[in-house]
Amino acid sequence: MKATDEAPAGKTEGNGLQAAESKETAADEAKEENKEKITTTIESQVTTEIELKEAKENEPKDVEVLVTKEIKETTAIKETGTDVEILVTKESTETKQSGTDVEVTVTKESTEIKESGTKEFKQPMLKKRAAEDVDDAPEAKKPKERKLKFESTYLRSIPSASQYEKSFMHRDIITHVLATETDFIITASIDGHLKFWKKKYAEGVEFVKHFRCHLASFSHLCVNFNGTLLATVCQQDKHVKIFDVENFDMINILKFEFAPRKACWVHQGSDAVPHLAVCDSDSGKIHIVDGKGTSISLHTIENLHYAPVKEIEYNHVVDIVISIDDTGMIEYWSGPKREYKFPDNIKWKYKTDTDLYEFAKMKTTPVCLSINPQGTMFATYGEDRRIRIFSLAKGKLLQTLDETMNKYVAEAKEHRNYGLQNMEWNRRIALEKEMDKDRSSNLRNVRLCWDYSGYFVLYPSPVGIKVYNVYTHQFVREIGKEETMRFVAVTLCRAVPDIRARLQGAAATIETEAADNPNLNKTTDPDPIMVCCAYKKNRFYLFTNSEPYSTDEGDESAVSRDIFNERPRKEDQLTAVEQEGEIKHATEEAVLHTTMGDIRIRLFPNECPKTVENFSTHARRGYYNGLMFHRVIKSFMIQTGDPTGKGTGGQSIWGADFEDEFHPRLRHDKPFKVSMANAGPNSNGSQFFITVCPAEWLDGKNTIFGEVIEGMNVVQKINQVPTFEKSGRPRNEISIMSITLK
Repeated sequence: MKATDEAPAGKTEGNGLQAAESKETAADEAKEENKEKITTTIESQVTTEIELKEAKENEPKDVEVLVTKEIKETTAIKETGTDVEILVTKESTETKQSGTDVEVTVTKESTEIKESGTKEFKQPMLKKRAAEDVDDAPEAKKPKERKLKFESTYLRSIPSASQYEKSFMHRDIITHVLATETDFIITASIDGHLKFWKKKYAEGVEFVKHFRCHLASFSHLCVNFNGTLLATVCQQDKHVKIFDVENFDMINILKFEFAPRKACWVHQGSDAVPHLAVCDSDSGKIHIVDGKGTSISLHTIENLHYAPVKEIEYNHVVDIVISIDDTGMIEYWSGPKREYKFPDNIKWKYKTDTDLYEFAKMKTTPVCLSINPQGTMFATYGEDRRIRIFSLAKGKLLQTLDETMNKYVAEAKEHRNYGLQNMEWNRRIALEKEMDKDRSSNLRNVRLCWDYSGYFVLYPSPVGIKVYNVYTHQFVREIGKEETMRFVAVTLCRAVPDIRARLQGAAATIETEAADNPNLNKTTDPDPIMVCCAYKKNRFYLFTNSEPYSTDEGDESAVSRDIFNERPRKEDQLTAVEQEGEIKHATEEAVLHTTMGDIRIRLFPNECPKTVENFSTHARRGYYNGLMFHRVIKSFMIQTGDPTGKGTGGQSIWGADFEDEFHPRLRHDKPFKVSMANAGPNSNGSQFFITVCPAEWLDGKNTIFGEVIEGMNVVQKINQVPTFEKSGRPRNEISIMSITLK
């Protein structure tokens, strides 16, 4: 028989009031909080089960016995003046039902507590309990910070040095840099020249071959998934040239009737034909050709895009191609195995369920597209200077990184110009504003890349190369922040050699694997190299785990980190000022005859050949004769070399500014260093200065080409003369009468 709220007629102990109280108790219990309801119900069920078992042993088997026990606790608070009376009443109602007989037993227990004192210190018990509950309640849990397992291991494949170790030259501005799976580095310049470089583990980079590839600038470069084939695209001459990377040789030339804009290899390892997708620059058509065959299209995709394709990328793991046109429309399609149809291995069917309309909605287009090696995400760099990271399978926008200059200017106030000097920071702001004037042209060569784990995005910024963890949403490294050039493209070489490189040489033994000698394990330890090119620079830069200034200062064999691997151009040779009959040996010393005495300087022609040549030629021609020391800063430096005497004039012997020449052994760590004055990177003319104190903050900014070896007292005298406060010009003119070279 089920227990109900209304007790049936039968034998009852006690009076009717107790039965009514039992009913009211059940109603009050129903009005209690959920927590109290649950607790009471559990206690009643446990009591019922125990007593039901005991009753069955004594009662006949055909009689059903049900016992219910309910407990109610009531607290009454009475305040009188400063006295508080608390009455706690416990009421226990026990109902035993056997057949048609019901027994109800009600038990009451009362406890009275009296407290006296000031109300400010004595709280009512319920309020006191509530306060204690609040104090004892656990604090609101903060969202846990996501941590990437083995993050430190993944980061070993990314360079850790803050400055580049080496740089190599092209004859003109470098626009593209690529790193292949076959450990080759490919660089291309605006004059159509292509160079192959080979990465040698733990030994740096070695030059391989030079091609005069196109008569105009490159439109695009692309490498297939295993790094064996390279395609170069030139929109002006309508040619696509194919190279065998491992043999560094040109194997095919494709001539098209249309002007190609972009190209992408769309084949996997098992494909017999290396298909190449070539995009038309005047329409939305994408032509599929045989990379080793002719330019005849094997297949043409016509109705996918209605505007010329601007970016295209293929991932062989998921066999998906992503293409983006000039209107910002993003499209997915498959490779040749699925007949270039819509892929069936993604998690969306309608584009309205995705964020792939993001660029069309924001009225911008990307300048770069990169898919991570696992094929799970892809990242873009937009003309609006925002990096967007999408889920490839879902098409959802995961993260957006703001790289606008307004964001950097706002953060610079809090971060103290990111640790840069005001002059250097203002120079970078001016450079970014110059790039923003024509973003479609100045940002078209921007390239970002993924690391091999697929968790880190590396991209260029005004403060160097940033390494962003897409899993933890944090920046883990800033590389090259102290460098003065503006990096625009970045690529990452494989840090660990493939199995073929590991098997070369003697077989590994237990002893060699367990040895502490690092030379024995050089093919197994990561040797990361990051390759970058910069805005309007004819050099590409190699970042490794080695800092450039790690060279011992006493090592005379140390060479500059900027390698001069190119001969001067014809126009540079035509502007040469040295005649055949002039002195050919390098000048090593110079004596400045000033109105206050002589200053003997030792020059550094081996470390700074171009700067010493500029100074020596000016001195030999009498360029510096009669020039005044136009700026003197006490306890810092004296400056001269300006014909106008205002600090804004002067030019080099070539008629234009020339590049900086930094050397790891030449630093401003001592006084009496002779350095070139400039208005920013690579803006050297004729002005120079002599320091009277250590000035290490000038390292990497001003070229040191000499040091004072005699006449330090003359330099100190000039530094102590009275000057005008604003200009720093000496009140009494001090000038150079002549310079003697030795």
